[in-house]
Amino acid sequence: MRIHIVKPGDSLWLISNRYGVPIEEIVRLNGLQEVPYLIPGQAILIPSKTSTNSKKLRTVEANGYILPSTKEHEDEIISNVNLTYISPFSYQVTIDGDLIPLNDDNILETSKEAGFTPILVITNIRNKNFNANLAHQILTNESLQEVLFENILKTLTEKGYYGLNIDFERIPPEDRQLYNDFVKKLTDLLHSENYPVTVALVPKPYDITTGAWHGAHDYQALGEIADSVIIMTYDWGWAGGPPMAIAPINQVKSVLNYAVSVIPSEKIMMGIPLYGYDWPLPYIPRGKWARLISHIEALKIAARYGAFIEYDPIAQSPYFKYFDEFGNPHEVWFEDARSFQEKFKLVDLYDLRGVSYWELSLPSPQNWALLESTFDIKKETI
Repeated sequence: MRIHIVKPGDSLWLISNRYGVPIEEIVRLNGLQEVPYLIPGQAILIPSKTSTNSKKLRTVEANGYILPSTKEHEDEIISNVNLTYISPFSYQVTIDGDLIPLNDDNILETSKEAGFTPILVITNIRNKNFNANLAHQILTNESLQEVLFENILKTLTEKGYYGLNIDFERIPPEDRQLYNDFVKKLTDLLHSENYPVTVALVPKPYDITTGAWHGAHDYQALGEIADSVIIMTYDWGWAGGPPMAIAPINQVKSVLNYAVSVIPSEKIMMGIPLYGYDWPLPYIPRGKWARLISHIEALKIAARYGAFIEYDPIAQSPYFKYFDEFGNPHEVWFEDARSFQEKFKLVDLYDLRGVSYWELSLPSPQNWALLESTFDIKKETI
């Protein structure tokens, strides 16, 4: 697989003739059916004409979080990705130790037919946000934990999930040891029933022990307890912050350098974003938030407004600026074949377990084509 950077005057016909690859294949591989024309600076994946360069680096695991939607949308998503695990997001815990039901039946049925293994995700989300008080109440009440653990086991069994993903965020930092104890008790229980456990971790370049987002996530302890961890190496650029790369490669490396120093690399799954943001300019703190977009939507915006796609060599991420129809300035950061390729290099460099995607509803054909050409994707059986 090669990457061609579009130059002014390029066309699909010219690129097709240059590389000897059918236009239809280039369009399919890059998801260009909805993009009206090529954009200068755009990265285009070019398939190999022969299988001589088809040797893959190794076998990895791939997880993908998915938000329940409609049957048609879920079926389309699942048919266009290649995963080890699929993780419907999410079963929210309650103050009574219950799990709020999730409309996951079609995802479970369709993903199993596709050969993907389902993972049950539990979160401390309340009213659409991770809730520190809810986490504290659960972590400080052992009888409540017992009820919650029973409900988790019941859901795993009745729904046919393979294992559990614990994604508790915004935990009070003073509850750090309580969270370690909670994960240990739950993991011991689930191991007795042959269920593996993975824990989601926020990204940090050293052992930050303060702050709502970072303080309670003890990399070393949780890495020892859990079967694997998912490090959410994204959201440096976030909807409420200033425009910047979502997952700048230099920041991702800094997190991985720390992570592999305290967690075995074979337990680590690196988070990869399938999303970008369109920020209104000028950026104003606590002002209007950026709009979430997919890779394909970013290309459609660039085509519509005649933008030139730049590439940041430090962040290893594409971006562009444009003026909308009302004359308002915008800045867009997203992911493309180049940035995905750099992230896959890190998986091999650090000998990681694999990758985990947020979030599958955002189409990114280049990612899946590159993933399959770079690695063999492990399959689990229940």
